[in-house]
Amino acid sequence: MKIGIIGGSGLDDPKILKNAKEKKVKTKYGEPSSSLTTGKIDGVGVVILARHGKKHNVTPTEINYLANIYALKEENCDYILATTAVGSLKEEIKPGNLVFPDQFIDFTKRRKMTFFHDQVVHTPMSEPFSNNLRDALCQTCDELKFTYNKDVTIVTIEGPRFSTKAESKMFRQWGADIINMSTCPEVILANELGIPYQSIAMSTDYDCWKEDEEPVSFEMVLKRMQENAGKVKTLLLKVIPKIKCQ
Repeated sequence: MKIGIIGGSGLDDPKILKNAKEKKVKTKYGEPSSSLTTGKIDGVGVVILARHGKKHNVTPTEINYLANIYALKEENCDYILATTAVGSLKEEIKPGNLVFPDQFIDFTKRRKMTFFHDQVVHTPMSEPFSNNLRDALCQTCDELKFTYNKDVTIVTIEGPRFSTKAESKMFRQWGADIINMSTCPEVILANELGIPYQSIAMSTDYDCWKEDEEPVSFEMVLKRMQENAGKVKTLLLKVIPKIKCQ
């Protein structure tokens, strides 16, 4: 069994990952956004792909999300766990919560390297495998006493993490619970390839869920991202040994 992890959350640390090796993979969609790191955690094979590169100097519009998924396919990963930061559109999803979405809404604006242009696309996670991944994540969060939200709808947009108040209102009308950057193409391709994919979203801000609330500062979001990345790292280290192939 082998698990692909997008985002990393620091798991490629040689102190954590046994037999760690780095490698470059070029797919039919181009190169991933950074080198892959392979190794084992508690005897389970993992392939880690840091979405923004080790120095975090790759902008979102430069990332080929399809290449990320295809690289993990070529590494024969049985599952993909992808981490991302999100802004909440609903009051019950507090900053600091971990979120496990079950469907995506892709709101595109002529974005590079996506399947769609200027339209809204609803994309459910691949089933039934995603349910098993979500259940394992929720069970582990319960054990760790982490607050989380399950089975929510995430809308993915291009550009700044903060949406405008008008956009936030529109996203809520569509039934979205949270927003993030442009990872919906990952879900679409994972579904097409039949690879179980589960997103682990880290809630970092409210993102104008109230009409009278201004977005929080970028510095505050970065601070929350660092705090939540530590939670995700702990969660992954606990949940990876539990995941069994179907």
